[in-house]
Amino acid sequence: MNKETEGFSQHISQQFNAELEEVRTQMLEMGGLVEKQINDAVNALINGDGNLAEKVRDSDQAVNQMEVQIDEECMRILARRQPAASDLRLVMSINKIIVDLERIGDEASKVAKRALHLVDEGQSPRGYVECRHIGAHVRKMVQDSLDAFARLDSDLAFAVAREDKIVDQEYKTAMRELVTFMMEDPRSIGRVLNVLWVLRSLERVGDHARNIAEQVIYLVIGRDVRYKGLKSMEATIQEDQGEVGKS
Repeated sequence: MNKETEGFSQHISQQFNAELEEVRTQMLEMGGLVEKQINDAVNALINGDGNLAEKVRDSDQAVNQMEVQIDEECMRILARRQPAASDLRLVMSINKIIVDLERIGDEASKVAKRALHLVDEGQSPRGYVECRHIGAHVRKMVQDSLDAFARLDSDLAFAVAREDKIVDQEYKTAMRELVTFMMEDPRSIGRVLNVLWVLRSLERVGDHARNIAEQVIYLVIGRDVRYKGLKSMEATIQEDQGEVGKS
């Protein structure tokens, strides 16, 4: 390879790396925005803040636009660069993660919508403690899944997947308690139903955070762990770490 060709190849490689870093940064920025949406939506509910709820709903359009832009950039990279191995996994993982981030934004918007209903109808007599607790739990899951991506940390990603099972249990417990309360006080049904829908949205946020964590594991170890139970997922990660230790 002559000097001129060598320099050209290096330039292309540097440009490719810059493109990968840009799309990675954009995805993390999108993640930061949806994380804020969750936090603001729950605060709007707890505090009966209609203005904050409206801001959450307005920001949903920005999240949608970010998904479109990142998706288009990923498609351009795949078409022009034809990445292989870890670079291909990075682009494919980002392309899937942004779908889950957009859906988290949708769920935050639904929480904000219910918050607005409760501003109009009067606060629910029950359920706000559960919303605050589960809301904080799933927001942390989203934050940790994004941190796991940024640090390429499969152990932290697995911890997020494990937390999803705990959120599911918390959600079921809260649902049972609120349904019992509605049976005892039928006058509260309309308002408590809004809270039940909020809890359902928050539980789905946890599901999407787990999906992101699974994509991080795929990115790091190159193994698809979707639809696997926690024990199988953990064994796959440990197996990969053992192989890395031997090499």
